[in-house]
Amino acid sequence: MPSSATSAPASAPSRAPLVRDRECAVAGVSAGLARHLGAPLWAVRALFVVLTLCGGAGLLLYSWFWVFMPWGEGEESPSRRMPVAWMLLVVAGLGALGVLSGAVGGYWIGGSASPSAAAVVIGATSACATAAGLWATLIDRTDPARGPRHAMIVRVLAVLLLAGVFGVLLVRPGTAPAVALVLLPLAGLLAVLSSTLVHRWRELAGERVRRIREEQRSEMAAHLHDSVLQTLALIQNRAGASSEAARLARAQERELRAWLYDGDAPADSDLPTDLRDYAGALELDYPVRIDVVSAGLSAERASGGLAAAAREAMLNASRHAGGEISVYIEGSAAGVDVFVRDRGPGFALDDVPGDRLGVRESIIGRMRRSGGSGSVRSDENGTEVHLHLPVGGETRV
Repeated sequence: MPSSATSAPASAPSRAPLVRDRECAVAGVSAGLARHLGAPLWAVRALFVVLTLCGGAGLLLYSWFWVFMPWGEGEESPSRRMPVAWMLLVVAGLGALGVLSGAVGGYWIGGSASPSAAAVVIGATSACATAAGLWATLIDRTDPARGPRHAMIVRVLAVLLLAGVFGVLLVRPGTAPAVALVLLPLAGLLAVLSSTLVHRWRELAGERVRRIREEQRSEMAAHLHDSVLQTLALIQNRAGASSEAARLARAQERELRAWLYDGDAPADSDLPTDLRDYAGALELDYPVRIDVVSAGLSAERASGGLAAAAREAMLNASRHAGGEISVYIEGSAAGVDVFVRDRGPGFALDDVPGDRLGVRESIIGRMRRSGGSGSVRSDENGTEVHLHLPVGGETRV
């Protein structure tokens, strides 16, 4: 009796996506197409060469893939191994030497070269020099391996080659065909020089977009400040600092203000920013309200021992005191000071059991190991933790 279970047909192997690699030789078309088809890379490149010999079909097909084939995933700019601009410059330089020496332009100097051969060499020289300048400006400028300085050097050399050919043709025009050839290097000069406007246009377009975005953000900030933020502040005042509603309203107010006023730039991982973020997290977990104020200049990072000790002091105040907590950060030429104050019942450090190492090791001991100092002053009116890190202190956790 045949079994009722039937084996599922083997699924066809999935093809690789048709994308170009960001690390490529020239454009990544052949490599991406070979990976997608599962064919050898040399075979795909040979196919493009053969099709190019058939009326230029391979060049048109390659250009079509270049325009419509997307780049692979990633944030970095594409990088090309082949120095395309320099290769084009070498070809243009050889052609310019021929033109300047009169070896191929002898039909107007008195040599034996035909006008058609001179036209081909002059046209190829102008085309290669123009292509080198355009490639450097539009492609190599954003290449991480080359950059704007490389693009400027190539562009200057291309302009010099085109100007040299243009000067020779302008001084010795000869017959009518030579006069028509003057337009080729002249058109190349205009194309290379005007290509710099593309980069300027992109910068202006980006600046315009940023300005429009900033105006919209300002309008939205004004509207939210007059409505949502004032409502959240009213909830905090009416509900009390330690209530659940007040803590949630304060957290939402902090997120809205960060989104509105910080812009698109990521917050720097400095000490005030880190402690403000940590205060927001504590307010969601404990019935506290924490105000973080920073004054002076401080280069202290959030990864140092001072930041870790300050976070521990804030956590202790939230756990044992509650209510309102103030954190004051002061930076000066002598170092950085952090004060964490609460209004709890206070405690005596000597009465803390020996197995409770939070204050002794996580705060005072950590500051001592980091090259600074820490002290605790507590009475019935509250507790103040003072952390000091002098300039040159070793800020390790």
